[in-house]
Amino acid sequence: MQIEYLIKYSNRKTLNITVERDRQVVVHAPTNLSEDKISEIVSSKKDWIMGKLMHVQKYPVVASAKEFVSGEALMYLGKNYQLLVIDADIEGIELDKQFKISKNNQAIANELFKQWYKKQAIEKIQPLALEYAKNLGVQFNECKISEMKYRWGSCTPKNNINFSWRIIKAPMFVIRYLVVHELIHLIESNHTPIFWNILSIQVPDYQKAKDWLKVNGHLLELDF
Repeated sequence: MQIEYLIKYSNRKTLNITVERDRQVVVHAPTNLSEDKISEIVSSKKDWIMGKLMHVQKYPVVASAKEFVSGEALMYLGKNYQLLVIDADIEGIELDKQFKISKNNQAIANELFKQWYKKQAIEKIQPLALEYAKNLGVQFNECKISEMKYRWGSCTPKNNINFSWRIIKAPMFVIRYLVVHELIHLIESNHTPIFWNILSIQVPDYQKAKDWLKVNGHLLELDF
């Protein structure tokens, strides 16, 4: 079986292969590495790649999309809150002990919730990024909240860090892990022992976060 993959060139020194949650194989390669050499390396890693592609736990069946009716549960910061559709004309989304939305806005609930989640993601992720960047002694150009669906975060060659707005559904200890994970890539581009050592100092319970994502990560792939 021939493996299809996407090559992303950058100023990195070593080649790294990742298998995304949508089963796309991505090769992160130095700019001076030829396509023939990349093909040779990918072929040598074929068994490992196939193992990742066939890992059923990484790609579980996800639930159907929300209908935004009273009684449905929506996740925020690791907890499920029931939705209440009310007759009162309120603007946007309200959250106290439950989510509330006006019946008049039910038809555009998907967009209103997306805007609300993105706002919460910006308010909580950006301060975390600034705090841990200071702790690590690194600087990033921009911290962006994006539409990424099958990746929780990324670090670009231009020193930008990007995060899917969907991670705001996860508990704060998971969000902290994801933020610090990407910041450390500004120091160490690959997942080397040095990388994990730095992470363990900054986020001692990072394994708990990884375990949560392994079990619940598929819940973040749906918008809500």
